[in-house]
This record gives sequence, C-alpha cells and structure tokens, in this order.
Amino acid sequence: MSDTVWRKASYSGGQSDCVEVKLDLSVGIRDTKAREQGQLTVSPTAWTAVLTALRG
Repeated sequence: MSDTVWRKASYSGGQSDCVEVKLDLSVGIRDTKAREQGQLTVSPTAWTAVLTALRG
C-alpha cells in the first residue's frame, strides 16, 4: 500500500471536478474524475515553472 498523499486543488470548493497533486521526489498530477487513467509525473523544477507561469 502506498503512503502517497494526494492533495485536491484548493479552488475545487469540495467538488469532484478538479486536479489532485502529490509532492514527493517527483510531482504527480491527476484528474479526480479519471484517477484510473493514471497521472502525469514531472520534476519539482518543472512543476515550479508551471506554477510560476500560471501566476503570471
């Protein structure tokens, strides 16, 4: 069993239509509506670049 902790986006407002992220040695990103489809995995550096770009 995995110890991975997924965190739901704070903007989801408790809805199931959102993104979940796990922070570890790599960053996992998945859709809460399609968890069985797997996850996108990126480096922490790449994740920081995504967040920086989104924040503008």
